[in-house]
Amino acid sequence: MSEDIVSEPDAAGPIPADGATSIDLNKEPGAVATAPDPATAITDFGIDTATPSTREALRDYVIQLRAGEIGSLPAILGLVALVVLFSILSDVFFSLNNIANLLAQGAGQTIIAMGIVFVLLIGEIDLSAGTASGVAGAVLALHYVENGNLLTGMGSTVFYVFLALLLLAALLAGLLRVWPGVGLSLLGVALTVFGFHANPWGEMLLAVCVGAAIGCITGFLIANIGMPSFVVTLALFLAWQGVILQLIGEGGVLGISSSHVLDQVANGNLSTLGSWALCVVAAGGYAAVALGGHAMRRRRGLVTSPTPLVVAKVVGLSGFAIVVTILLTVNRSPSTLIEISGIPYVVPIVLALLVVGTYVLRRTTYGRHIYAVGGNAEAARRAGINVTQLRASVFVICSSCAAVGAIVYSSKVGSVDPQAGGLNTLLFAVGAAVIGGTSLFGGKGRVADAVIGGAVLAVVSNGLGLLQQPAAVVSIVTGLVLLLAATVDALSRRRAAITHR
Repeated sequence: MSEDIVSEPDAAGPIPADGATSIDLNKEPGAVATAPDPATAITDFGIDTATPSTREALRDYVIQLRAGEIGSLPAILGLVALVVLFSILSDVFFSLNNIANLLAQGAGQTIIAMGIVFVLLIGEIDLSAGTASGVAGAVLALHYVENGNLLTGMGSTVFYVFLALLLLAALLAGLLRVWPGVGLSLLGVALTVFGFHANPWGEMLLAVCVGAAIGCITGFLIANIGMPSFVVTLALFLAWQGVILQLIGEGGVLGISSSHVLDQVANGNLSTLGSWALCVVAAGGYAAVALGGHAMRRRRGLVTSPTPLVVAKVVGLSGFAIVVTILLTVNRSPSTLIEISGIPYVVPIVLALLVVGTYVLRRTTYGRHIYAVGGNAEAARRAGINVTQLRASVFVICSSCAAVGAIVYSSKVGSVDPQAGGLNTLLFAVGAAVIGGTSLFGGKGRVADAVIGGAVLAVVSNGLGLLQQPAAVVSIVTGLVLLLAATVDALSRRRAAITHR
């Protein structure tokens, strides 16, 4: 008969519970126990604390590329290739006017793409983001044209349905405990009920509230009811397109160019002093975060990138910011009667959204939960993450960003028409996120991907326009670029799956 094997305690005594003080019986009586060395404790748990050399870091990066972890590298290489190609084919491409125009040309779609990144990260899709931005832009323009009287502009029936939808959005967000959605929806109700005369700042705030309310409705249908995001957002794409037609009228146009503030959002520029202040804040802030984080990790004995690589990245990006600022603070007006100089206002808008979005995804628990749900929703649920609440919240973020994008895009063209936020706006926004490196399968991507992808699409559209290519060629080339990005994403995922087996 086999004997039961019983695990006996170690000769040194029982193992203390977590948080208890350990006792070393090998010490002499009366000796004071000292706390273990953190570096030794980390080593005991098998954590690698050795910072690699520059050569080792580059070698590891090449290994990651071969394993399919390519990130935004294809988009960056493609962007460089396109810039070189168009600068060779067109003498105007690198002119100061065109550089400034490039920065503003795709800003609206890029901002919409930033919101779509959050949805793509959890493995979902929002096909209604474009027309949602159109609804927000239509409400903004209608409020401005009617001098704040939405009741007259919409008609009594549409006005009360509009209020009911805002209240419904607040209720649905409350059920899911998405409190920012509740607050913005109720703020939209207050702005609509109490009213205010035409005021560009109030109208931009109202547009964001409308966008957030749309996100609350979309998020509830997908996250709480469990409807497929493709079906829901496709249906809402058509529905919101009908709302835009109802608000503006078929063939109608709502002009906003007479508002100085609304016109300057996408067409104005910072002063020379303001441009240099932005350069110092952006470059200095990035240097402080990168170098400060690097120094902190070294002090704590954690693995970090080699110092030469960190310094090279900071110097490279800071140098790029300085060169762009120097170029854009030069007078680029073709006339001697007026002066046009300074960084376009859309640049600090995009940078602010980029910083906030990056911080949320990389530095907060909420951001880590988004990646967890995108990687494996069921595992995230078992780990205690409120998957339903989180899935709903990303649609609120997406539609809110779509509203900001509508403000920029409407400012650029000076009006809102029934085609606002139409099919091209949506496809270019989704394309920007995917081209930049965000995966369509969830769990992989950054807000910066939308900026990189948006730059690629802006360069394609701008360069082909300078070469006087027809719209058909622009659509074909843009579609091929998007197809190439999706192919690279699929192949890299396949490569990564094979490597990690």
